[in-house]
Amino acid sequence: MKITEVRTIVTCPNRNYVLVKILTDSGVYGVGDATLNGRELSVAAALKEHIGPLLIGRDPDNVEHIWQDLFRGAYWRGGPVLMTALAGVDMALWDIKGKAANRPVYSLLGGKNREGARAYTHAGGRDFKETEDNIREHMEAGFTVIRAQVAIPGSGGTYGIGGGKEAALATWTNTPGANARPHVEVFEPGPYLRTIPALFEHLRANLGDEIDIFHDVHERLTPVQAARLAKELEPFHLFFLEDALRPEHKESFRLVRQASTTPLAMGELFTNRWECLPLIAEQLIDYIRCDLSHVGGITEARKIAILAETYHVQTAWHGPGDISPVAHAANVHLDLAVPNFGVQEMVRFPDVVREVIPGGPELRNGFLYVSDKPGLGTDVNEDLARKHEYKPAYLPIARRADGSVHDW
Repeated sequence: MKITEVRTIVTCPNRNYVLVKILTDSGVYGVGDATLNGRELSVAAALKEHIGPLLIGRDPDNVEHIWQDLFRGAYWRGGPVLMTALAGVDMALWDIKGKAANRPVYSLLGGKNREGARAYTHAGGRDFKETEDNIREHMEAGFTVIRAQVAIPGSGGTYGIGGGKEAALATWTNTPGANARPHVEVFEPGPYLRTIPALFEHLRANLGDEIDIFHDVHERLTPVQAARLAKELEPFHLFFLEDALRPEHKESFRLVRQASTTPLAMGELFTNRWECLPLIAEQLIDYIRCDLSHVGGITEARKIAILAETYHVQTAWHGPGDISPVAHAANVHLDLAVPNFGVQEMVRFPDVVREVIPGGPELRNGFLYVSDKPGLGTDVNEDLARKHEYKPAYLPIARRADGSVHDW
């Protein structure tokens, strides 16, 4: 079997996605996700101009060799753009490998360690009561792990409080087609550090201890502030505290770890295993949260999971709305296979996304399942994809009250 064509598909059924479709001379093709929110066209250009042409005539069965060749062959290696492009290719190659073997990808990864992946979703609100009510709705739907966020006074809009809807839907700050600008939030640590412990005190008092709840900091604290927050949240037994520090501050997790027994999760902004290694090897985190679409796909994420297993660290792969159902399927295939699976982030995609990109994981009673179809079990409807043109859109950015860019 030889690769005959590599297609890069940019589509925006509700937000922007970049998909890679690799075709072969046998008629078998694979689809991967190469979406990098806010930099989609950079990845698409790398695929079209540089990476795609290198794949023509290659044997798609040699997934590891192709991965190493693309990662090291350009001399300038790594970074989010190139690793996202590589991830799209890698997922498509695993999809082809599964189809050629007539086996689902999880089978090629060693088979099932579990039938379904325990999933978590997002709950937030403008105040404590609204957050509580949204958590109760998710509990009634079968979720046993839920992320909790709340609006911070004076922030001018707190990212994350929209819950699953916010995670699944893109928001433009101006009319589509015009020059988009990121929404700006005001972040001051004082109100934040006073609000979040009070939120979890309220939630535990009203929801009890049976439900697993946690919080995402979104990398906005200094090491001392993060240590304080982890310590003050300790009585409320969080499932984990997510992204307490910026990805540049790996060594500072020692301070947070020494201050508290609150479990810690990190990794969605990492782009390779070497960024994960210090936190894993020193057992400074409890959950590794890489994004398969940004670390080079299934091939690299599997290696990260193996490293993590050695040090009692569990997986909690990133699963937001700004990666497509293809990447969500890849997440779950790996979740089913690795022994040290912890939990899987998920969102509910609108029907229009599932029409363009069918076959993503199914949610049943708080668990995610993939089909037993060969490969990843996903696809792309190219005719529909072409009807949804790219629209510039970005995640919010945080600034201090004085207007300076928040630099933590």
